[in-house]
Amino acid sequence: MLQNQVETILPTDWGNFKIIAYSEDENDWMPHIVLIHEKTNFDATIPIRFHSECLTGDIFHSKKCECGKQLHSAMAYFEENGGILIYLRQEGRNIGIINKLKAYKLQEEGKDTVEANLELGLPADSRSFEDALAILSDLKVKSVYLLTNNPEKIAVFDNSPIVLKGRIPIEIKASEESKKYLETKKSFFKHFLDL
Repeated sequence: MLQNQVETILPTDWGNFKIIAYSEDENDWMPHIVLIHEKTNFDATIPIRFHSECLTGDIFHSKKCECGKQLHSAMAYFEENGGILIYLRQEGRNIGIINKLKAYKLQEEGKDTVEANLELGLPADSRSFEDALAILSDLKVKSVYLLTNNPEKIAVFDNSPIVLKGRIPIEIKASEESKKYLETKKSFFKHFLDL
């Protein structure tokens, strides 16, 4: 069972957050990370984001995806409005960084993200958002606004006691390098994108 292993204060460019590591084992080197902005009002509906780890986008600012920009956009939103970021350790739609880089290599040959994963014998997307719901329950969150374009993240609330009050779009303008990636998100995964 996921447990709060440790919490402390993290000062950031977007204000102070409480940072919490959630895992089943206190020795887990890759726990889920939760950031709760100091302005968060637990008596109101809370803005939240489920963000799947993306080393290439979040840390190295890859132009192949919009993950890092979405992360920073969410942090800026929380600076203004309070909110909770749940940073899920499921790199590359949960295929891991090595397989993700193998998929990048196939994308250089013309495949889209789904085709590349399938050619590697991997699912198009094997992420789960159940851990995020468990974390919200542990934090005693009752109702949320979800910062997302992903219908799968919305659907996870269908059988949850946590009430989803609405969606806050978090669309990032496509770059030349991310255009095909975003088109696949829209056509295959049915993300809410204008492009």
